[in-house]
Amino acid sequence: MTVRLIIITYLILINILGYIMMWTDKRRAVKHAYRIPEANLFVIALLGGSIGSIAGMYIFHHKTRHWYFVIGMPLILLIQIILILLLLFSPIEIVTL
Repeated sequence: MTVRLIIITYLILINILGYIMMWTDKRRAVKHAYRIPEANLFVIALLGGSIGSIAGMYIFHHKTRHWYFVIGMPLILLIQIILILLLLFSPIEIVTL
Protein backbone atom coordinates (compact mmCIF):
# COMPACT_ATOMS: atom_id res chain seq x y z
CA MET A 1 0.00 0.00 0.00
CA THR A 2 1.50 3.32 -1.04
CA VAL A 3 1.67 6.40 1.15
CA ARG A 4 -0.62 8.26 -1.24
CA LEU A 5 -3.28 5.52 -1.02
CA ILE A 6 -3.08 5.53 2.78
CA ILE A 7 -3.54 9.31 2.90
CA ILE A 8 -6.47 9.24 0.45
CA THR A 9 -8.14 6.42 2.38
CA TYR A 10 -7.65 8.31 5.65
CA LEU A 11 -9.15 11.51 4.21
CA ILE A 12 -12.16 9.66 2.82
CA LEU A 13 -12.81 7.93 6.15
CA ILE A 14 -12.33 11.05 8.31
CA ASN A 15 -14.69 13.04 6.05
CA ILE A 16 -17.32 10.30 6.26
CA LEU A 17 -16.89 10.42 10.03
CA GLY A 18 -17.35 14.22 10.05
CA TYR A 19 -20.52 13.88 7.97
CA ILE A 20 -21.93 11.12 10.20
CA MET A 21 -21.13 13.10 13.34
CA MET A 22 -23.07 16.12 12.04
CA TRP A 23 -25.99 13.86 11.14
CA THR A 24 -25.91 12.13 14.52
CA ASP A 25 -25.71 15.40 16.46
CA LYS A 26 -28.60 16.87 14.46
CA ARG A 27 -30.71 13.77 15.10
CA ARG A 28 -29.90 13.92 18.81
CA ALA A 29 -30.74 17.64 18.90
CA VAL A 30 -34.19 16.99 17.44
CA LYS A 31 -34.78 14.21 20.00
CA HIS A 32 -33.39 16.34 22.87
CA ALA A 33 -30.90 13.57 23.61
CA TYR A 34 -27.26 13.69 24.72
CA ARG A 35 -25.29 15.76 22.19
CA ILE A 36 -21.86 15.45 20.66
CA PRO A 37 -19.66 18.22 22.14
CA GLU A 38 -18.92 21.02 19.67
CA ALA A 39 -15.21 20.63 20.40
CA ASN A 40 -15.38 17.06 19.05
CA LEU A 41 -16.99 18.29 15.83
CA PHE A 42 -14.15 20.78 15.40
CA VAL A 43 -11.47 18.20 16.20
CA ILE A 44 -12.73 15.93 13.41
CA ALA A 45 -12.64 18.90 11.01
CA LEU A 46 -9.11 19.78 12.12
CA LEU A 47 -7.96 16.19 11.59
CA GLY A 48 -8.96 16.41 7.93
CA GLY A 49 -12.72 15.96 7.99
CA SER A 50 -13.64 19.54 7.19
CA ILE A 51 -15.30 18.77 3.83
CA GLY A 52 -17.53 16.10 5.36
CA SER A 53 -18.34 18.32 8.32
CA ILE A 54 -19.27 21.26 6.09
CA ALA A 55 -21.38 19.01 3.88
CA GLY A 56 -23.18 17.60 6.91
CA MET A 57 -23.65 21.07 8.34
CA TYR A 58 -25.48 22.36 5.30
CA ILE A 59 -27.28 19.19 4.20
CA PHE A 60 -28.76 18.68 7.69
CA HIS A 61 -29.07 22.45 8.45
CA HIS A 62 -27.10 21.84 11.62
CA LYS A 63 -25.00 24.46 13.42
CA THR A 64 -25.63 26.95 10.59
CA ARG A 65 -26.82 29.60 13.06
CA HIS A 66 -23.57 29.50 15.01
CA TRP A 67 -21.09 32.00 13.57
CA TYR A 68 -18.11 30.01 14.81
CA PHE A 69 -19.23 27.02 12.72
CA VAL A 70 -20.23 29.06 9.66
CA ILE A 71 -16.86 30.84 9.68
CA GLY A 72 -14.72 28.25 11.47
CA MET A 73 -15.36 25.18 9.31
CA PRO A 74 -14.59 26.88 5.96
CA LEU A 75 -11.59 28.57 7.58
CA ILE A 76 -10.24 25.18 8.67
CA LEU A 77 -10.75 23.88 5.12
CA LEU A 78 -8.99 26.92 3.65
CA ILE A 79 -6.01 26.46 5.98
CA GLN A 80 -5.84 22.77 5.09
CA ILE A 81 -5.87 23.57 1.36
CA ILE A 82 -3.11 26.16 1.82
CA LEU A 83 -0.99 23.67 3.79
CA ILE A 84 -1.45 20.99 1.11
CA LEU A 85 -0.46 23.46 -1.62
CA LEU A 86 2.59 24.54 0.37
CA LEU A 87 3.63 20.91 0.74
CA LEU A 88 3.04 20.13 -2.93
CA PHE A 89 4.96 23.12 -4.23
CA SER A 90 7.62 23.19 -1.54
CA PRO A 91 11.24 23.10 -2.70
CA ILE A 92 11.86 20.46 -0.04
CA GLU A 93 11.61 16.93 -1.38
CA ILE A 94 9.99 14.33 0.84
CA VAL A 95 11.61 10.96 0.31
CA THR A 96 9.65 7.82 1.13
CA LEU A 97 11.19 4.43 1.46
